[in-house]
Amino acid sequence: MNLSRRDFVTKMGMGMGALGLGTLAHAESSSPLAARAPHFAPKAKRVIHFFLNGGPSHVDTFDPKPMLAKYAGQPLPGEYLRTERKTGAAFPSPFQFKKYGQSGLEISDLFAKTAAHADGIAVVRSMYAQVPNHEPSLMLMNCGDSVQARPSFGAWTLYGLGTENQNLPGFVAMCPGGMPIKDSENWQAGFLPGAFQGTFVDPQNREVQKLIENIRSPHASAAIQRRQLDLLRTLNAEYQRTHTDPRLEARVQSFELAFRMQMEASDAFDISREPAGIRAMYGDHVHGRQTLIARRLLERGVRFVQLWHGAGQPWDHHDNIEGNIRKHSADIDGPIAALMTDLKQRGMFDDTLILWGGEFGRTPTVELGDKGKSKLGRDHNHYGFSVWLAGGGVKGGTVYGATDEFGFKAIEKRASVHDLHATMLHLLGFDHERLTYRHAGRDFRLTDVSGDVMREIIA
Repeated sequence: MNLSRRDFVTKMGMGMGALGLGTLAHAESSSPLAARAPHFAPKAKRVIHFFLNGGPSHVDTFDPKPMLAKYAGQPLPGEYLRTERKTGAAFPSPFQFKKYGQSGLEISDLFAKTAAHADGIAVVRSMYAQVPNHEPSLMLMNCGDSVQARPSFGAWTLYGLGTENQNLPGFVAMCPGGMPIKDSENWQAGFLPGAFQGTFVDPQNREVQKLIENIRSPHASAAIQRRQLDLLRTLNAEYQRTHTDPRLEARVQSFELAFRMQMEASDAFDISREPAGIRAMYGDHVHGRQTLIARRLLERGVRFVQLWHGAGQPWDHHDNIEGNIRKHSADIDGPIAALMTDLKQRGMFDDTLILWGGEFGRTPTVELGDKGKSKLGRDHNHYGFSVWLAGGGVKGGTVYGATDEFGFKAIEKRASVHDLHATMLHLLGFDHERLTYRHAGRDFRLTDVSGDVMREIIA
């Protein structure tokens, strides 16, 4: 896919012309978000990303390290990696790991419910990031670059595939209680047209009118709103004849989408329409509700849904990791398991790609506070951490790569974030080197200038 920004906007016009996307063949459409065919037959049609913002500890969840118990309270032997804060002795996990499923995948009891689906999960235990700081690592995981402003993975997905429902946003980001750090930059469109950026929803609210602010006009009927938008379209079309402004097109598209959403969004976000048994399976709490809403969005054609744990960085467990991680895992273990069960029952699991993880992991050594006293927590660790994928063409019951015997550093089949993105794009039907966008005289891509598909986790 290779198209200049000017050509893209010109072809897009005021939503009236054809949207040309280079090598991707597709029908002419009046919307930049219209569904389009990828480079080759995809295994996944949609993505749901559970983002544990703050950085979950891999050695307490999906990467067991029995050697930590052997060296408990002692310095780790060998190379001591530099950490952001001062850390001390080996800190064994207080949680038990067991083997699950026919595959014998080892998972902590923190995720015992999710572990019932072990044979559908592929754990990548050899991830690494670039720096031990939240902000750049969030940008790297979401946008493929830790420094420069770049389009998010969800925006690239919409750019390539469009969405199957023109009456709902193609990319939705839900975060209870407010924004994660870096705010909307996590789901930005960057230099892509603004129509591809994520739509933020705070799922703490139960009423649809509060979930989606201003979903209905208190002043104008649908007929009057349609006339207003038609007038705006006429005026904007006249302006666009002599000016090329992608921001204006994004604004027009947002107005049109808001108008179309008034009926369908009310239905999609209303989980009271679900059977009582389904609602009970997910749980009557914010994480259960937002995960159930996510499933309702996905089955209605929304392409990409990101579920954040909460405002700020709740998984940033610098102290009392046993109590904090137990609480936060309990928040999402049941809803994740419910989603996987639900998707299987609906025949959606095999073409829905699920990603679980954070921006980095945690140290296997204990973090030290004032006067060298243990805080019983773990510092940031970008040298090695875990994510897992499921559904959507993923080879379940598998482990890819490994950290060292203590879980400090990825040493076997090291996987960069670009490798992860390349793999996910492959499952969505894209050659990550060909999914490009012309900007500032260069063809940009999500994976920058690197990235290898992890073929061993593809079914």
